[in-house]
Amino acid sequence: MDTQILQHVALFDKCKNFTKAKEIQASGLYPYFKPISESEDTVVVIDGQKKVMMGSNNYLGLTHHPKVLESAKAALERYGSGCTGSRFLNGTLDLHEMLEARLAEFFGKEAALVFSTGYQANLGLISCLVGRGDVVLLDKLDHASIVDGAKMSWGDTQRFNHNDLAQLERLLQRNADKGTMIIVDGVYSMEGDIADVPALLKLAQRYSAALAIDDAHATGVLGPRGDGTAAHFGLTEEVDLVVGTFSKSLASIGGFVAGTENVIHYLKHNSRPLIFTAALPPANTAGVLAALEVMIAEPHRRDQLWENTRRLQDGFRSLGFDIGPTQTPIVPVLIGDMTKTFLFWRKLFDAGVFTNPVVPPAVSATECRLRTSLMATHTAEQIDFALDTFARLGKELGVI
Repeated sequence: MDTQILQHVALFDKCKNFTKAKEIQASGLYPYFKPISESEDTVVVIDGQKKVMMGSNNYLGLTHHPKVLESAKAALERYGSGCTGSRFLNGTLDLHEMLEARLAEFFGKEAALVFSTGYQANLGLISCLVGRGDVVLLDKLDHASIVDGAKMSWGDTQRFNHNDLAQLERLLQRNADKGTMIIVDGVYSMEGDIADVPALLKLAQRYSAALAIDDAHATGVLGPRGDGTAAHFGLTEEVDLVVGTFSKSLASIGGFVAGTENVIHYLKHNSRPLIFTAALPPANTAGVLAALEVMIAEPHRRDQLWENTRRLQDGFRSLGFDIGPTQTPIVPVLIGDMTKTFLFWRKLFDAGVFTNPVVPPAVSATECRLRTSLMATHTAEQIDFALDTFARLGKELGVI
């Protein structure tokens, strides 16, 4: 018994020794897990105070759209609050199959498969397809769900520097005799830049590798209809696999993989994150179906999103802020030092602007930043308020 107690204590030593977050909390600069008590689309209420939300991935502003809310409520009444089982057994609804058919059509693929989260979609795809003797090649800035999916697979994971196509080709040459998947973000979540899909596709085809694009931040943003990065480059048919999430432009939670019918069939019967997880709840599924229809029927939302994006990007640049290589509504403001980043976040927060501080391990210690992102529903006045606040505090802190 004594030995068991000692082992138990040793296991939790790492928890006792983890003091970094508490030190930041004690300083008054802790920015995480802020409970929102009320949301009015572009404005949220935290601690009784209204903040302009400049840190959401709700790109098209659909979380409060009446059609999305009505569809979710109707599904709740018809199907109940949850599926209480996995897709593989008792948890598949006709709504799931309707959504999969609609997604396949929208992204120009033969079939699609819905997962309970976007994170699980990447886990389910990579861990299932990349087996012993195979290799998966990742951009070093790929999302954590891609990295974790690769770790879960039985194959070999190799990473190349961000957008370094020469290094990628060397890896492809080295693994030419193996089954190979290249998987990258369509839009990188901390940089806001767009993957060079035409160049990636040429390499994938030259070396008989599968190319998968994670369109989490591209759905609703890029493409003629908001149909993602491949469509943005006119390469919908050529890209093998599209992965995505419902937690951003599609205003809910969940994820999907779209590809050929035989790949989707294989995933349905072999992907552990699908088989051993409860199915996406009815209200969420119906909400995504409605959001997809609204996205198609109201293209002016995407036009407004890009107008807002240009306003914010131009504003930051004119003020002298470094926003890096962003090409999208994700607009990072590079600060550098971590302490200054937290201090800048706190002053913005107190002034009524909500942003997301990004520090190690998400970025290197010298590249800390405040991540802002736009919604179609932001007003010009809200964007200008954010810019004015950034300008005043940026000068005060010596950032500009």
